[in-house]
Amino acid sequence: MDSNTPKLSLRTIEAKDYPQLAELMDLVFPDVGGAWPRITIMDLIHQFPDGQICIVDNDKIVGAALTIKVDYNRFSLPHIYTDIITEQNVIQNQPSGDAMYGLDVFVHPDYRGLRLGRRLYDARKELCRNKNFKAILTGGRIPCYHKYADKLSVTEYIDQVKRRQLHDPILSFQLANDFDVKRLMRNYLPEDEASKGYATLLEWDNFFYEEDIQSVHDIEKTLVRIGVIQWQMRAVRDLDDLMDQAEFFVTSLSNYKADFALFPEFFNAPLMGLQSDQNSVEAIRFLASFSEEIKARFSQMAVTYNINIIAGSVPVFEDGKLYNVAYLLHRDGQIDEQYKIHITPHEEKDWVIDGGDKVKVFDTDSGRVGILICYDSEFPELGRIMAEQDVQIIFVPFWTDTKNGYQRVRICSQARAIENECYVAIGGSVGNLPRVDNVDIQYAQSAVFSPSDIYFPHDATLTEANANTEMIIFADVDLTKLKQLNTEGSVTNLKHRRTDIYGTFIKPDSD
Repeated sequence: MDSNTPKLSLRTIEAKDYPQLAELMDLVFPDVGGAWPRITIMDLIHQFPDGQICIVDNDKIVGAALTIKVDYNRFSLPHIYTDIITEQNVIQNQPSGDAMYGLDVFVHPDYRGLRLGRRLYDARKELCRNKNFKAILTGGRIPCYHKYADKLSVTEYIDQVKRRQLHDPILSFQLANDFDVKRLMRNYLPEDEASKGYATLLEWDNFFYEEDIQSVHDIEKTLVRIGVIQWQMRAVRDLDDLMDQAEFFVTSLSNYKADFALFPEFFNAPLMGLQSDQNSVEAIRFLASFSEEIKARFSQMAVTYNINIIAGSVPVFEDGKLYNVAYLLHRDGQIDEQYKIHITPHEEKDWVIDGGDKVKVFDTDSGRVGILICYDSEFPELGRIMAEQDVQIIFVPFWTDTKNGYQRVRICSQARAIENECYVAIGGSVGNLPRVDNVDIQYAQSAVFSPSDIYFPHDATLTEANANTEMIIFADVDLTKLKQLNTEGSVTNLKHRRTDIYGTFIKPDSD
């Protein structure tokens, strides 16, 4: 992998992928035979196309998961590897099977550390839920057992791996991905000398079994978890110090499987304290010198921790002008940006910041989203432009120094949620920076707002932080409720617009 942030996407494996897939299997599995024959992979694709998943960096396959369908009652009992794949490499897929059986998951060595294995496991789980299978079963090798076989029985070894007293690269990974060991299987793969022929039978149960839902590859994600960081402003030693703190929060949100992480406006302001004896214009331009590095590091985090990040906002110097820019770092490596449109008198006077001129809505893997930076939330026209582009979630990174300023952002953000029938998440900073002029005091109470109707909380607030306390908050937002509101709500703001009087903001293209 080169030094650039990878641009990753997940898709099903196609017949044309075999040469790449075989090369990767040879690289990862030299000790157990390497790549399967082409006819075996083609059979998998033909019999269960949705179950063959890969991750690509641009057009290069860097990870894959292979899966078949089996009968749960048969394969939840002890079996051996040739019950799944015969000695002639024939796949024993059962078209009417009610469970999935994980064959192999493998990742290119250069891409390890980006949690691609976990992403492939998560894709399998989502497929299991949406295809209405009972469970995912798999036979798991224990390749480190040979190191301890003269001291520990195989059951003792498994028990110590469970207790994290020992680490096994396969079993430890499967346990970390919510699989349970159901039984021990002897002579599963006799030629696997590292495992002494043993394997564990692991199972992940689908708690939503019996729901009648579609394939994961056709279904739109509708339940989205938003994470908001209420950021404590504090003195920092250097950029690494600041980004270590940011990564701590990203890791925490990722562990709770959040789809988005929202940081506040100018969360990086503590870096201005690294230089003394600067006037305000010099200080903000010094801060801008870190922005490209911050963007790159957040992009790497988004990919590594499998979470979309709204990196608050940072000052960006372009063509002799300074802008206030929010970056959206997608977990597939894509990067989008939204410039602050309306510049406050303070930003204009003390920092000489200019406003942008484009309002965007971005497609993500978890809905259509927009960003309004602080003061922008107080202008209803911007939210309406986004609504005309079918926005579902608006993120508002803000910085306010008084409760008055905070209340403007909060109340206006709630209005944007109601009038545009969308969710709005606001995230601000708290604490103080005595050595940094113009950003010395913070006031915030971050929150996630919904429209105000019977489908949502009575106060239209899904969650909110404690005022002026560093913390993270979560909200699970259901995008299907927005569609229901649009057609069946007590009031339907978007449908009842009087465009005959005030028109629309986005003009239709003329021929």
